[in-house]
Amino acid sequence: METPEKARFPLMLALVGPGILVAATGVGAGDLATAAFAGNKLGVAVLWAVVMGAFLKYVLNEGLARWQLATGETLLEGAIGRFGRAVWVVFLVYLLLWSFFVGAALISASGVALHAIFPVFEDPVRGKIVLGMGQSFVGVGLVLLGGFGLFRKVMLACIGLMFITVVATAIRLCADWPGVLSGLLIPRIPGAEGSGLGWTVALMGGVGGTLTVLCYGYWMQETGRSGRESLRQCRLDLALAYAGTAVFGICMVIIGSALPELPPGGGAMLVVRLADLLQDTLGPIARWAFLLGAWSAIFSSLFGVWQSVPYLFADLWTMRGWRRGILKTEQPEARDLTRTPAYRNYLWAIAVVPLLGLFVEFRQVQQVYAVFGALFMPMLALLLLVLNGRRGWMGDLRNRTPTVVVLLGTLAVFLYFGWFKGFA
Repeated sequence: METPEKARFPLMLALVGPGILVAATGVGAGDLATAAFAGNKLGVAVLWAVVMGAFLKYVLNEGLARWQLATGETLLEGAIGRFGRAVWVVFLVYLLLWSFFVGAALISASGVALHAIFPVFEDPVRGKIVLGMGQSFVGVGLVLLGGFGLFRKVMLACIGLMFITVVATAIRLCADWPGVLSGLLIPRIPGAEGSGLGWTVALMGGVGGTLTVLCYGYWMQETGRSGRESLRQCRLDLALAYAGTAVFGICMVIIGSALPELPPGGGAMLVVRLADLLQDTLGPIARWAFLLGAWSAIFSSLFGVWQSVPYLFADLWTMRGWRRGILKTEQPEARDLTRTPAYRNYLWAIAVVPLLGLFVEFRQVQQVYAVFGALFMPMLALLLLVLNGRRGWMGDLRNRTPTVVVLLGTLAVFLYFGWFKGFA
């Protein structure tokens, strides 16, 4: 554990706090592609959806932080301790599926992006496999050797690089700043036959990650945040983080809107094609710089998942004998999860097992997982409505009426997003 952060430097600490880590971890190749495609299809009229999506994720993360600061428990501890072993089983199954499919996607995307920058192999498929595997093991080494301190430094370097390159590219491409302002301030959904609605909801849901939102609580512990007095700092941290995420998403929509019709495809391959179009518009230096920024976004997502998701498994593993009604005070004292065998074993598992996804086609399985995975955000909203709504558990930090309204809206929006993503 690191030394607790000092409250006399709240703004500086917010800039390097856990909020920016969880926001950056949630931005991967799929988010880049979704924002670019939405901008290409609908233009800058849907920029308000990026801001709305970032705000909804902020509300969810703030609720998670409030629970942990009020009770001293992670959200997993709260849910399992109060609702029983069924929550433990369901979440474990979800975590295993999520880890495999997301791990495979991140390894593949990082390999594609790095091969586009350094095409050292004639066969791009081989380049994707070799470079993706290499980055997966580099991520493991950085986590094991450097701890949270090195993790935060590497993440901040990647965040800075991706932010600068994407923002600079958007500024150079944008030719309609009044339209950008209008798209931010006036909610509307262009597009015919419902396609505009689908892309708008997908854009809103693609801001800031899903399962990795839960990792904010563990990074709070790493930075020494505990007790109600830390709530203001967490709110500032999260506000700055999701404001940055919104700016990043806005810039990707602007970039997509300024280019010719994008070819079909998704994920990292679309990002590479996007860079090729940028070369035609702005020159080879712009292509290389954009690819470097995109790779930074993808690798920071991979590195963030490798460092953070094993916390969830280790936390679950320590609770494998819990029963409903057993409270945290009756459990063994809290310990550094990163030093447990469960954390280290799961770190290796998430870096190695998804490598199978580089060699196997599993589109139908991915479609089933897409339905399952997209339902995480409404389930989190529902959990926060229940847990954070009890005065006996939360005291004066329980949900207020405006928060309840926003959580209900979040529940509705992401339920629709889950349905659209899975069946549309």
